[in-house]
Order: sequence, then C-alpha cells, then structure tokens
Amino acid sequence: MKKTFIALLRGINVGGQKKIKMAELRETLTRTGLENVQTYIQSGNVIFESSEGNLKSLENSVREAILKNFGFEVPTLVISGNDIKEILKANPFADKVEENKLYYVLLKKAPAKDLVAQFEELNYPNEDFHSTEKCVYLMCKKGYGNAKLNNNLIEQKLKVEATTRNHKTMQKLLELTQ
Repeated sequence: MKKTFIALLRGINVGGQKKIKMAELRETLTRTGLENVQTYIQSGNVIFESSEGNLKSLENSVREAILKNFGFEVPTLVISGNDIKEILKANPFADKVEENKLYYVLLKKAPAKDLVAQFEELNYPNEDFHSTEKCVYLMCKKGYGNAKLNNNLIEQKLKVEATTRNHKTMQKLLELTQ
C-alpha cells in the first residue's frame, strides 16, 4: 500500500550553493521509483508516494539519487504527513505569537539526554525554544534571519542533523499530504 511522505532537503538553492531545478529533481526522484513526486517552493520540500515504508531507506534513496544526478551530498530527512500533523499540534508557541515568528527545527534523530539538558540551559534575548525528540520549536521575536539560535547552532549543540522550516511551509506540507 502506498503512503505519502515528505523529503526535507537541507541547504539546496541557498546563496547560490547546491543548485537544483525542481523539475529535474522531480524527474530524478521519479526515476528512482517514487510516485506522484511534487515539490513545494525551491528550498527542498518534496512530497511523494511510495510503497516502501522504511523512512531511513527512503532517505538513503533520495540522498543517493541527488548525489548521483547532481554531484553533491544533501542532508535529507523523510517524514510522514502524520509526523507533521503531530509536530504542529504539539507546538507550545502556537497561541502565543504571530505565525511568521514560528519555526520548526526538525531533528533526524533524538538527541542524547545530556545534550538536551545542556541545550535547555541556553538563553537568547528575543528567542524562545522548546525541544522534543523530533523537533526544536523556535519563537523568533525578531525573525529567523536575526536569530542566534539557528539550525547550525542547534546541530552543533545537540549533535544531530536538522533542517528548519517556517510555520507556513509546515502547514502547506501537511495540506499537500492529505
């Protein structure tokens, strides 16, 4: 039975680096056996169907196809629409701030508890956060572009791969999976 998944690609089409045309990406991933491949905006959001249910296997397929066809590594996280629904539902900041200040740092694996404890001690003016095993929820009162607490810092502190999406993108990805 086919299910719908989302591949979140980190760091493509940003600042002239790792450029991938979305039409070429859709073609490449379709050739790997993924079905009904569609993309949302240029920053690496791919919605697709597959009868393969193993998320790690799907991540590897997408990552390897990009490496083979475009010549560079792209950190890849594959999740389900239900994962996005749960992440959105659990957002502790959903009712407290304007939607354009909400960001989701999606973690590839659960970070070590001792690293989470150290991370929870951090304090940045104009930035609030809450971490779970799958996501660090960010509320950036002055916008993500001005935030000290960003994807790179979170990866460094928690020692996990991550990719960040804004609230609007997360809502649209959920909509596209239903």
